Amino acid sequence: MSGDGVMTGNDGGRDGPAPLRLFISYSRGDQAAALPVIKALEQQGYSVWWDGLLVGGDNFLPTTQAALENADAVVVLWSKVAVDSHWVRDEATVARDRRRLVPLTIDGSLPPLGFRQFQVIDLSGWSGKADAPEFRRIISGIAAVAGAAPPAAPLATAALAAPASPPRPNRRAVLAGGLGVVAAGAGAAAWRWLRPAGAAASQNSIAVLPFRNLSGNAAQDYFAEGLAEELRTTLSLNRQLLVSGAASAGGFRAADADTRRIATALGVSNLLLGTVRQTGDRVRITARLVDGSTGLDRWAKSFDQQMADVLAAQARLATTVADSLISSLEEDNGWSGQRPGGTSDTGAFDAYVKGQALYGSDYPAALKAFDAAIARDGRYGAALAARARTLGVMANIEASPARAATRRRDAMATARHAIEIAPTMAEGHAALGFLLLSQLEFEAARGPYQKSFELGLGNAPILASYAEFSAYTGDFGHADAAIERSVKLDPLNPAIFRSAGVVALLARRLEAARTAAQTALSLNPRIRVAHHTLGDVALLAGDYATARAQFAEEPDRLTQLRGLAIADAKLRGPAAGDAQMASLVREFGDGGLYQQVQVLAQWGQIEAALAALDRAVVARDSGLVLALKDPMLDPLRQQPRFQAVLAGLGLTRAD
Repeated sequence: MSGDGVMTGNDGGRDGPAPLRLFISYSRGDQAAALPVIKALEQQGYSVWWDGLLVGGDNFLPTTQAALENADAVVVLWSKVAVDSHWVRDEATVARDRRRLVPLTIDGSLPPLGFRQFQVIDLSGWSGKADAPEFRRIISGIAAVAGAAPPAAPLATAALAAPASPPRPNRRAVLAGGLGVVAAGAGAAAWRWLRPAGAAASQNSIAVLPFRNLSGNAAQDYFAEGLAEELRTTLSLNRQLLVSGAASAGGFRAADADTRRIATALGVSNLLLGTVRQTGDRVRITARLVDGSTGLDRWAKSFDQQMADVLAAQARLATTVADSLISSLEEDNGWSGQRPGGTSDTGAFDAYVKGQALYGSDYPAALKAFDAAIARDGRYGAALAARARTLGVMANIEASPARAATRRRDAMATARHAIEIAPTMAEGHAALGFLLLSQLEFEAARGPYQKSFELGLGNAPILASYAEFSAYTGDFGHADAAIERSVKLDPLNPAIFRSAGVVALLARRLEAARTAAQTALSLNPRIRVAHHTLGDVALLAGDYATARAQFAEEPDRLTQLRGLAIADAKLRGPAAGDAQMASLVREFGDGGLYQQVQVLAQWGQIEAALAALDRAVVARDSGLVLALKDPMLDPLRQQPRFQAVLAGLGLTRAD
């Protein structure tokens, strides 16, 4: 038996409320890295017990189980070693199902499948100090999952531990702690994007929570959750239903759920909770439709199937749910509980949902999974669309122009094939629009984006993508309408608020941009672009110190250096700006041409900016999608050469 870490708590005889009890889960091989974390948490006033406190005679298993089941929060330290530890996985599974999980990574390793839907706090570069941003995020996460305020730091360390700004909980913490936690981190004004407090939810609205895997193998969690996502996607195609988006619903687990609170948080009248149990070649799916206002079951059903027929059971379940929420389906234009571009091959579906779980963290592995799905079912439209988008992203970050061009050609052919197979599937058109936009073919991209919008009215990410495209082309009426519906569908999705911030910034609505970006960060403190948006808002307001502080926190290195070059030149003089610009050029070369244009324009070096702009056009720099409305390029707008570039891109001026 390994000595993976555990915790139990005692109040130490202190007066006042007992301190929060933390369970520290780590692999024995990581003990040297775990000890500084344990010490820092103890100094914050938590009651921390780990396996080093076990004394002779302690019964290890009962002590571990009691500690785990009674902990206010479970801090899991993922690493290359911990990922392979059955003990850490088991402890993390219990924490996840109890909604007490606060995941960290101590060496940058990703958690195993089944745990990647939670925002992980990266401690790989932690200084060991209590006032470091990553450590303050741990404190915020613990407070949120425990439903309590952070502990008062001891007087000797209070000044050191005080955060420079209100703590921002991670997305997992927000979902566990409720909307009040978000409001505390982002300011109540951030939630003006959501439906008014007390507003009645539509009776036909529903959130599909992630299905629980009861198979006893945590590595199969992705399949249960993928099945729920497939059901969510299928239901969203029925225009008589309002289906909460994946990111918002995905943060709530069905075990020990306060269904009324979840329904209120998501703004829906109904919840669907389910479990999946695989035994040999058979699978049982159970589902409960819950009334969100009372917390009582409207019905409960189970489906026992051969594994090969599990997708047929999912389709029957979708129809059962829809029948329960709407009086008739005559107005649904033939909606049948089947999604376009789907598959009947369970093996292909398994590979597809595995790819979806990997997308965003490991693009080559995701691509391999999508290829496996297509190898089993060559007409699997959803897998083809996912493959096309993955190839497009990989092309955009590819250093070799030749390899990037090859991937783009492959991606384009795959997207067109997906549309040919499933012309009414929104994902295929969205992928094609994304690929064409990445190549600066604005007019060609307009049709696919419009089609994806028409087919994807129930899909929040597709709506947000359409909103950004509309903003790039100066069509803020359509952008605002799409963002509003996207937020309504997925009100706890940080990426949606990031998109809202981009749209508002391009429209010069600075307060709205600030509010949206702050909300995105309150849901996911490590999300890219949000700090960049806040920095640009501060730059436009002339607050260069705040702008610099925001850019310094931006995770995306390219946009960070761009912002620092502008802000440092304002605050510290040309030499400081030149130093940041030199870093930008050294680290990214021609891959950062558009950012060079932005910096030079803001420095007032018009001729140099226009020369860099010409080079960016030749290189087909994807940053040029912003050119029409980018506030950073305002110093160039009256230049004939700049107007010629816009015309050459097929963009009309909309000043």
